[in-house]
Amino acid sequence: MSRFIPKLVPLFCLLAMSATSYGQDEVDYARDIQPLLAKRCYSCHGPGEGESGLQLDTREGAMAEADSGMAAIIPGKPDESELLRRIIATDDSERMPPEGKPLKAEEVALIRQWIGEGANWKKHWAFEKPEVQTPPEVEHADLVANPIDNFVLKRLEKNGLEPNGRADRRTLIRRAYYDLIGLPPTYAEIEAFVADESPDAYEKLVDRLLAMPQYGERWGRHWLDLVRFAETNSFERDGDKPDAWKYRDYVIRSLNEDKPYDQFLIEQLAGDELANATPESIIATGYYRLGVWDDEPADPLQHEYDHYDDLLNTTGKAMLGLTINCSRCHDHKIDPIPQTDYYKMLALMRDVAPYGRRGDISNSRREITSDDVRKQHEEAERKIGELQGQMDDIYRQVVDQLPEGERKEARNPKKRREIEKKIAEILPDQSKQYEELRKELQAARQRQEKLPPRQFAMAINKALNPPPSTTVMMRGNPHVPGDEVAPGFPEIFESPEPKIVPPANGQTSGRRLALANWIASKDNMLTSRVMVNRLWQHHFGRGIVRSTDNFGQLGDQPTHPKLLDWLALEFANNGWSMKQIHKLIMMSNTYQMSSAGSPEGLAKDPANNLLWRHDMRRLSAEEIYDSLLVANGTFNDKMFGPSYYPKVSDEVKAGQSQPGAGWHDSSEDERNRRAIYIFVKRSLIPPMLANYDFPETDALCPERFATTQPAQALGMLNGDFLNEQAKEFGDSLRKEAPGDLRQQIVLSIEKGLGRAATEADIQAGEQLIAKLKAKHSLSDDRALDLYCLMVLNLNEFIFID
Repeated sequence: MSRFIPKLVPLFCLLAMSATSYGQDEVDYARDIQPLLAKRCYSCHGPGEGESGLQLDTREGAMAEADSGMAAIIPGKPDESELLRRIIATDDSERMPPEGKPLKAEEVALIRQWIGEGANWKKHWAFEKPEVQTPPEVEHADLVANPIDNFVLKRLEKNGLEPNGRADRRTLIRRAYYDLIGLPPTYAEIEAFVADESPDAYEKLVDRLLAMPQYGERWGRHWLDLVRFAETNSFERDGDKPDAWKYRDYVIRSLNEDKPYDQFLIEQLAGDELANATPESIIATGYYRLGVWDDEPADPLQHEYDHYDDLLNTTGKAMLGLTINCSRCHDHKIDPIPQTDYYKMLALMRDVAPYGRRGDISNSRREITSDDVRKQHEEAERKIGELQGQMDDIYRQVVDQLPEGERKEARNPKKRREIEKKIAEILPDQSKQYEELRKELQAARQRQEKLPPRQFAMAINKALNPPPSTTVMMRGNPHVPGDEVAPGFPEIFESPEPKIVPPANGQTSGRRLALANWIASKDNMLTSRVMVNRLWQHHFGRGIVRSTDNFGQLGDQPTHPKLLDWLALEFANNGWSMKQIHKLIMMSNTYQMSSAGSPEGLAKDPANNLLWRHDMRRLSAEEIYDSLLVANGTFNDKMFGPSYYPKVSDEVKAGQSQPGAGWHDSSEDERNRRAIYIFVKRSLIPPMLANYDFPETDALCPERFATTQPAQALGMLNGDFLNEQAKEFGDSLRKEAPGDLRQQIVLSIEKGLGRAATEADIQAGEQLIAKLKAKHSLSDDRALDLYCLMVLNLNEFIFID
């Protein structure tokens, strides 16, 4: 009897979640069984030709007779199913998987129960449309502030856990401020909130923060992480992307005005194809120009298709939560996405011309000047050209009468002024006219300089229309084209063929608008789920689906699937308002819980999968940067406009292929703006940001890791930037409380930590300053600066809870 034994399963494959992992009683194929089979069995018995005639990715394949003459699964009869026999076999030659760790007892029990219940086969949860969910009844209705709490509390009650109580008001206001605007509340704001006993005090706080312009700066950064925002091209030269900052400002403005999320997506994917295209929607198409670009590729065709792959990868993961690009070379090994689907999607973007060629990026630079201003400039240029032409006619007449040797010199523009002096001698009748023309030309140029400037944007400018044909590339190699494919959507969505209507202006094909409308549709089963999951992620530190960019079969299962569906439908059916979802989340008792631990909760659910408490959170790189500026009083709240360059050392610049190339000086005032306005150069990320997990910008970043590593402590204690900020902090204290050390320490705690100083704080500060002066012979000012450096290094400064 032949055997069907899988090959070695890669060690990085994690075990699937079981139904009991999150306290769910029923066994569900899509949630519990399919991920387990995918991670442990699909490497040999997945999509395609299964080893020994066994395929476990389809019901038909799993129920069919394999080469062994036996069926892997016999519904209702686990003990007669070859799959179960093999996974519990004690003989190493028969056990599946043959190498690596055997399945855990609870995983075996799940498979046994599932087969015993009839081996019901359902689609992967993410490939079904969200279902309408009724918030469940709970025993402790007094703990419910809105339906979110019903879903969370029901699961806690089933598992015998109690949710934490509400966080104290100081923690709550800091959490709300940092989550929504990324800045700390002042000591006065904290004290006022703590003292406000009105029942709607917290709701008013949330509403006020959502209305602040700093909200767009905070949440805009999350989106920029997803779309791999940077202002340079990477590769050796890492040249600038002109006007990339306008895309960043578009994102901030869109979020501040609570632009519906569907419109936000459509503008980025097809803002130039809209019937009512505006400068704003044109800027939005800078989305296509944010990726890396090699201005001198060794293989231009390969580089062009790498560019399309980058677009598909970013769009798939950021907007749909799918790893579509896995199908570039072959059918997806896990998700039901064949290679042809990849190229159908690519065909929808095929009119996007390459970023440019070395020395010519006109494909990606588009004028967005208003018609009125553009006409004024065109008229001014026409007048300037007319005057210049008349002057040139007179000048040529003079040149024609010069000796041959002088005529050659006259061709040199630097000699023109010298030769013009001869006009009065050679053409006396036209000398006066020439001078009048010169004055008119000067006046015309001055008038043009006073006009509003012409505006340009990094955007789609030249589209390929009609788009070139798209073929399947054999093994992903663009030099080996296969069969031609038509534009279309992945089959798993079961969507009709795209309706492609070319815009009336005839400049583009209309394909991207068809793609945008499909992605942004309420009927798309993933778009709303993916975005509410991201909103949840940034409020709680992780999404309901932890793998926020992968909702496919190798992604994580949702911890609260019914809650995810409920939120997704709330989002899509109520105008796609992100601010509404923010408020819904933040008004729940689930969000407002304390992060304190409890023996029972830590024992039963140490990872807090059931949300019995709020997780602690360290500030991000930008939040730390901005908070330092706020604490020392140098913060500049100027919004929008070109990015600035913080100071970086020569040692950091030396890491570039051309040290210091493309890095400029900015004024001190500009350098005190928020970190989101720092120039993002791919080859040079400032150490302060890099140390605290600022993302690599060559690819999208769905989630930042909060690492703890030596460079952080070294930079915070010894780095030039922190020491400069500490001195600024000391200067502000000396200015506000001159000569009063005790009051300076009190102010340092209030401004730096947002709370009142205790007597212990004051005594510890006085002792440290005295020790620094006595032991190291430091001046009063230097000792205070080092004390300020200590305050800015406290965990209380960089952790919210």
